[in-house]
Amino acid sequence: MRRECHPLLRGGRNRESKYNHGLSSAEMGSLSSLCETILPSLSPIPKFDGKQNQPTKAVQAFYGASASQTPMPDETAELLTKRGLPEAVFMVRLVLWLLSTRLGTFLLCGSLCFGEKWSYFKNFSSIPLDKRERVLQKWFKHRFFTPIRTAFVYVKILALYVFFSRVDEKGDNPAWEAIEYYNVGTDENPDQVPKERPLQKGLIDTNQETDSTLLHSLKEKGLRVTQDPRKNVYKIKCDVVIVGSGCGGGVAAAVLAASGQKVFVLEKGNYFTATDYSGLEGPSMDQLYESGGKLATTDAEMLIMAGSAVGGGSAVNWSASIKTPNSVLQEWTRTQKIPLFGSSEYFSAMDAVCTRIGVTESCGEEGFQNQVLRKGCESLGIPVKTVPRNSSERHYCGSCGYGCLKGEKKGTDRTWLVDAVDHGAVIFTGCKAERFMFEKNEGGSKRKKKCVGVTAKIVNNNIRTRLQIEAKVTISACGALLTPPLMISSGLKNQNIGRNLHLHPVLMAWGYFPESNSEFKGKVYEGGIITAVHEVLTGDSNARAIIETPALGPSSFVALCPWVSGHDMKDRMAKYARTAHLITIIRDSGSGKVTTEGRISYNLDAMDKENLKAGLRQALRILVAAGAVEVGTHRSDGQRIKCRGIKKEDLEEFLDTVYATAGPLSPVEDWMLYTSAHQMGSCRMAINKKEGAVDENGESWEAEGLFICDASVLPSAVGVNPMITIQSTAYCLSKKIAESLCRD
Repeated sequence: MRRECHPLLRGGRNRESKYNHGLSSAEMGSLSSLCETILPSLSPIPKFDGKQNQPTKAVQAFYGASASQTPMPDETAELLTKRGLPEAVFMVRLVLWLLSTRLGTFLLCGSLCFGEKWSYFKNFSSIPLDKRERVLQKWFKHRFFTPIRTAFVYVKILALYVFFSRVDEKGDNPAWEAIEYYNVGTDENPDQVPKERPLQKGLIDTNQETDSTLLHSLKEKGLRVTQDPRKNVYKIKCDVVIVGSGCGGGVAAAVLAASGQKVFVLEKGNYFTATDYSGLEGPSMDQLYESGGKLATTDAEMLIMAGSAVGGGSAVNWSASIKTPNSVLQEWTRTQKIPLFGSSEYFSAMDAVCTRIGVTESCGEEGFQNQVLRKGCESLGIPVKTVPRNSSERHYCGSCGYGCLKGEKKGTDRTWLVDAVDHGAVIFTGCKAERFMFEKNEGGSKRKKKCVGVTAKIVNNNIRTRLQIEAKVTISACGALLTPPLMISSGLKNQNIGRNLHLHPVLMAWGYFPESNSEFKGKVYEGGIITAVHEVLTGDSNARAIIETPALGPSSFVALCPWVSGHDMKDRMAKYARTAHLITIIRDSGSGKVTTEGRISYNLDAMDKENLKAGLRQALRILVAAGAVEVGTHRSDGQRIKCRGIKKEDLEEFLDTVYATAGPLSPVEDWMLYTSAHQMGSCRMAINKKEGAVDENGESWEAEGLFICDASVLPSAVGVNPMITIQSTAYCLSKKIAESLCRD
């Protein structure tokens, strides 16, 4: 039975709503033809390994469907204009316009656009499908004019994403049955799902407010509020204002509220609980992630996942709860000279964090992908560890990336923020911070400015009143991607703000395990997301990479898969349910920059690429050892090898061709897309202002009373899933802030 859920997470477009993408009919004609080329209607049905000879009606319908069917091109255009970077939207529209003309088609397609007579050439939509496919294949390998190639890549990603994520009013997608994506967002035991909304008593949801009700709601929560009608501003006074409610902000809110401070938490996302979640990939990504999960670096090389709801990343992460490695703590203590990370307080904080979020050390039953990882490691005789999780040992939820349907995962929205609300904190959702407010510091401090609060704008269009929150202490906890732009737009100048951004870059390997391989039970989307991990070590036992398993719904899966032909793409998706992925994560020494919201640049260094290569090759060995019949990478040429009965020397010869190449905008023939789910270090902590943006207490070097309590302050990459590190750091910093406020 399809579960009831929040309207924002339900999906299904209102038939009466109009599209706002603004593309012309000529551009849409080109886009529709591209969509058809990327995922065409195929007949007869091809045979593929591990499937029955007589395809079901669902499989026949899937192979007969096309991404050009109404309204998918319009949905693709809408997604492009809503989520694409401005330069990407410009380039895609330029390519679409060129392809709508005969001359432009000739420039981009060459002789493939010629008609029956050599002197007659057609526009792209008039070219036969087989020739259009060859055009795309050529451009996907083109080493020159890579911005044009990147435009085609954008369309490929968005068109396929729409095809596999779009749902009707009942929450269904016609392709899901064919790819064996079953029981998504259904309730097996609805009575066991917790129905309480533990933050409700401290919550002000701006979606439920208007200009006429907001003032009463604020005062009702015990806040001191005055109105400035001339400026259309509400002035709110509190002890501590925190921007963001994730791993850092949630912990800080709990610690400071418990110390007796009146805490006001600003969150631009919405509040959802277990009964609100739908488990549907498309609407969940749109509502629970920054940029709807479509955030990319400016060179289109890295796709970045960052949470954007009450609870932040902790509401959508994959539950891995790994303590900061000792080698990292030693480096931060000795090399970076920050005593906090070698102190007993920090180790006590990690214990306190793990206790509060209910970390367990074992797993009762592993899902398909983790079974594969564990079996492969055991067959190779290499170590594999069980990953601690902030859920019960029996937790078997493969959709926690879309919010935990069972309510068992203990993010900040179910732990620290509950503590904060119980001590009088107020959580204000649907509100985006604009600028920190400063005044001249007269106290004789080295810091010339004093932060006195923050101004904010309510996202809800029904409310035009702005907020001005005045506080003794202001804390930025909106994450490593949003804290730096907020600091810079407020006028802060420290050279480290927005720099030293680490992303834990990820490359993936895949292996196909037909249903005939009955050793591994289940589907790729079932079971705990991360329950096993293998460390790839150097000769001196330092970790080069870690290998874990991801959550990939059909649309994320297909967006990352290399496109070599429409036929191949449908065959890949027909095998979706039994294609295991392993992710290689590295502790990156290269870094990036984010100084403007949504504009992220990033560079891997040579060592990062070597470590990614080592991890990717090891992941492929593990998949082969586990019994995969075919393995491969996401390199653009569709790199793969059949491996049933493969000889060791043949496998090693294949592995010699595996490496970490550049992205689609680089002048290389074969390219890759990287992903990131961990961002840190962009306002790093340091012992002086030349090396960091904040001091060892998390306080800005430039403004007294302005603190950062999120992943921004970490001195470098962690190398493992960073939730425990972020929460433990925030715990220590907020304890110090609380002590300081109590002294004052």
